[in-house]
Amino acid sequence: MDEMLLKVKQLTPLASLPAQASSGAAGFDLCAALPEALHLPAGETRLIPCGFAMAVPEGYFAAVFARSGLSTKEGLRPANCVGVIDSDYRGEVKVPLHNDSGEERTVEPGQRIAQMVLLPCPKVRIECCEELDETERGSGGFGSTGQ
Repeated sequence: MDEMLLKVKQLTPLASLPAQASSGAAGFDLCAALPEALHLPAGETRLIPCGFAMAVPEGYFAAVFARSGLSTKEGLRPANCVGVIDSDYRGEVKVPLHNDSGEERTVEPGQRIAQMVLLPCPKVRIECCEELDETERGSGGFGSTGQ
């Protein structure tokens, strides 16, 4: 598989560059670029800076997901569930972190708060039509497959 180049600009000395925790990791950990610990009350959301900007290659986007350990153990996850960073965005990467737990949580400087995966994003042309091709499922909606 060809290697992709992701250009990253560190905006503050507090920033940690995105990094994979293991050789088989799909995601790159995003860390909190905070000068001091941040207290996140139960049920609230705070925008956490990561301290870097990047140039996602054209034809891709960066998807920001929860870190499984942080969400299951601490109840912390991205507020928008999955964030999307477009290839033409050049601002600071930030994570809207939400506290789903019933207790205040603390986000420490440098703490891994989310993970980012680069995914292909095809160019799509929309065309209005009168009919769609038939499928076995048809227009069956939520729960229609018996699951």
